Amino acid sequence: MFFHIVLERNMQLHPRFFGQNLRENLVSKLIKDVEGTISGRHGFVLAVTGIESIGKGLIRDGTPFVTFPVKYRCVVFRPFEGEVLEAVVTRVVQRGFFAEAGPLKIFVSNHCIPDDMKYQAGDMPNYTKSDGSVRIQEDCEVRLKVFGFSIDATEISCVGSIKERFLGLITDPGAVA
Repeated sequence: MFFHIVLERNMQLHPRFFGQNLRENLVSKLIKDVEGTISGRHGFVLAVTGIESIGKGLIRDGTPFVTFPVKYRCVVFRPFEGEVLEAVVTRVVQRGFFAEAGPLKIFVSNHCIPDDMKYQAGDMPNYTKSDGSVRIQEDCEVRLKVFGFSIDATEISCVGSIKERFLGLITDPGAVA
């Protein structure tokens, strides 16, 4: 799920970046420091969309750096249990498959794949429906439901399922049109 929220951060800036471009230098450093990072509470910070305020700088004792409190608006992405997502399959293994929805990595266990789909090994491993009508393989798009996730300092990992109605294969790049 995507959210547009306001966050705060204390930005440290060296005096060589002061002058007419102080604001631009602070904004540039903020974008470089926060975009693409993970906040355990808010999820992936995808983009800084604006600056609410920049407070007065405080000189840090014993260093030349000045700390500025910055309030900024940003778009974040955070999964929730029960959320339905569209993802691209990145790898198929006997125990299930891995998929990605933007920066989110998702594993779907073979226990969460419909019972009539069986693993097929080979050059292009896949899960194929018994009548051959559906084949989940690398680079195809699937609709899945998140039923658990964990957040650490560098990534958010999820487990999902395609074992319910309206979930499963969306597009198969290997299918002939």
